[in-house]
Amino acid sequence: MSELGRHLKEARLQKGMSLDDVQEVTKIRKKYLEAIEAGDYKVLPGSFYVRAFIKTYAEAVGVNPDELMEEHGNVPAAPVDTTMETVIQKRSRKPETERNAKWLPTLLMWTFPVLILVVIYLYASSTMNNDSPEKADNASMTTATQDPAKAKPSPTAAGGGAVPSADAAATPDAGAAATTAPAATPEPSPSSSPGAVTVTQDRKSGKTTIYKVSAPAGTPVQVQIAATGVSWLEVYKGENSKGEKLSFGNTKAGENLSFTLDSGGMYIKSGYSPATAISVNGQAITDGKTSSRLLLELDSGTDGATDGSTTGE
Repeated sequence: MSELGRHLKEARLQKGMSLDDVQEVTKIRKKYLEAIEAGDYKVLPGSFYVRAFIKTYAEAVGVNPDELMEEHGNVPAAPVDTTMETVIQKRSRKPETERNAKWLPTLLMWTFPVLILVVIYLYASSTMNNDSPEKADNASMTTATQDPAKAKPSPTAAGGGAVPSADAAATPDAGAAATTAPAATPEPSPSSSPGAVTVTQDRKSGKTTIYKVSAPAGTPVQVQIAATGVSWLEVYKGENSKGEKLSFGNTKAGENLSFTLDSGGMYIKSGYSPATAISVNGQAITDGKTSSRLLLELDSGTDGATDGSTTGE
């Protein structure tokens, strides 16, 4: 089995779909789907169909086809069909068949892009319908933190605590209530050390946006991912997808994941960013793209916790 085929098969199984289900959605024959998973492209009718079928299959199981092709390299073209000479001989005797065969590739060439657009439209519509009010709050938080240079966090805000609103500051009674309310500022855990955790967008490497995370020595750095809908999500310990796999599969609305960032860094891929709100110690981060690739690095001289375990709710 090829690496590309393994990736598609894992995505299919994550969605709980059989090959018959994929055949029903994509209208691609089951034997071609099996050939794609096995990497046996010679079974497919031609090089055009190899790429078109793979893209359609990827869309059906929630995988970004462009990223899939980029990650696994160019798909090899199928070998020339040895029966071509026989087909040419038959065409000379059947002009009507030749005319029909001439239009078939053109028809298929337009059919597959239209089918892909329909799948994307249906997927986007279902995701928007499933959005909850929580997503609006996450979107507001994301917009507020897109430009780190313009943000002016107070020590309390940088550490992840609550900051009183402008109306609360202007009204003495409201300010007093915010100060005395037990839930206004969460109690720090016994393992936490005083000090603020800061997140700064540092640079870009290809399609990956790299963030520097600074934390005082001994301060645990938590990465939270709150899902508001369906998105293909991959989380790895390290600098790329070759590191230790921490999470791999589709998210669902209401799901919350938490990871501890250590000196090895953390690499996150989200197929549909609006459905996955990512934050570091309460500070939201985003690259502003529909499909995101983020790399978190602990700044030199800081020492985060070394436990890379995950928890899901």
